[in-house]
Amino acid sequence: MADLRTFNVVILGLGFLFIFTAFTTTGNIEQTVVKSLGNDTFSGSGYHSLGIIYGVFSFSNLLAPTVVAVIGPKFTMLLSGLLYSGYIAVFIIPTTWSLYFTSVLIGIGAAMLWTAQGQFLVENSEASTINRNTGMFWALLQCSMLFGNLYIYFDWNGRAEIPDSSRKNIFLSLLVVSLLGTLSFLVLRKSPHAEEMLSEEEGQSLLSTSTRMMYKHRANTALQDAKTELKTILQLLKAKTILLLSPCMAYSGLELSFYSGVYGTCIGATAHFGDAAKGLIGISGIMVGIGEIVGGGLFGLVCKNNRFRRTSVVFLGMVVHFVAFYLIFLNIPSDAPVVLKTTTQRSPYLTPSVSIALLCSFLLGLGDSCFNTQLYSILGRVYAEQSTPAFAIFKFIQSVFAAVAFFYSGYLLLMWQLLMMVVLGFTGTLCFFVVERMQNFSTDGQEE
Repeated sequence: MADLRTFNVVILGLGFLFIFTAFTTTGNIEQTVVKSLGNDTFSGSGYHSLGIIYGVFSFSNLLAPTVVAVIGPKFTMLLSGLLYSGYIAVFIIPTTWSLYFTSVLIGIGAAMLWTAQGQFLVENSEASTINRNTGMFWALLQCSMLFGNLYIYFDWNGRAEIPDSSRKNIFLSLLVVSLLGTLSFLVLRKSPHAEEMLSEEEGQSLLSTSTRMMYKHRANTALQDAKTELKTILQLLKAKTILLLSPCMAYSGLELSFYSGVYGTCIGATAHFGDAAKGLIGISGIMVGIGEIVGGGLFGLVCKNNRFRRTSVVFLGMVVHFVAFYLIFLNIPSDAPVVLKTTTQRSPYLTPSVSIALLCSFLLGLGDSCFNTQLYSILGRVYAEQSTPAFAIFKFIQSVFAAVAFFYSGYLLLMWQLLMMVVLGFTGTLCFFVVERMQNFSTDGQEE
């Protein structure tokens, strides 16, 4: 039984590793790819595409639990993986309408995929194994930022322009990787707990003489659960703790969009880096991934369940990000996010340095892991009995602000984007400290 559950968790992690190797690589390079297209009929924007994905994802989270409850997590993940693969396939022969249409589909698919992943992981875990299984899954997932970006470096290094043949080869490879990850879900086995639940439903369906009634019963139950959860979410949105944590959640959305799609584009557009610029996008993605892995491992394990260290980790995350923002401000031309067919025309305050650019990539990943691990930690502690709606609010706020950031990224100069993150990051950190202090007082009061 334990071996079967461990097998399922490993396969789940490998499936996500393959799918997100393809997707995170695509997100990192797509604005650069779109700018390189010689097709005059194509008018799409990689920033707008990513903005649509996160915007649709934020609202689809409200309906995803109903879909997962009706068709089950395994087939939900299979369907979602196909939607991810369809999005990646668009870049082989890109058209504007297909880019935006699949952006909507993948936003829906992402909500279903992550909801199903959470349910499947819980089904295959016990109280004694949930931390181990979650750690195994996240370790495999974080490696997704390494392999695809390494391929980009070797393929694009020394290229001033990206030819159609290179683009097609890259996205054909990423499509195959994504499909492999999707098909791996077929290998997943039903956990003993899920089989018990299914046998009970099948027994009820025999009494009602129709399997159709079983799915109807599932749908009705899922709709009732969705209504209950929506009411809980609306109640929590008025809670003082959630309101105070909202700036920190919103900041995590802004910096998510910056490190996952904007900063790599800025490096690729920096004229001073010459023919090495495009290849550096891949190395930048790898350095972000290494920062995420180091931070997630260090702060997720060492500082677990220690409320005094939570504030220290968030403060460290703010300092790390502010150092990165200041160095980026000095090192990268301010017009890097907004130039289209050309490289940057403006000069930064320092002579652009590859070492500083890649150090900033690492710091962005490290700081992101600081904020995310501690937001999950404090929400899990404060809302231990209402964790699902609390995390849903977190993902909703984060995704909405990531979507907004992607939409303005193609229009605002780099300095203004960095300033917005500094202001919201500072505000979010202060609010996090207030929430932590409130929790300390309430704990002290209970002890007395």
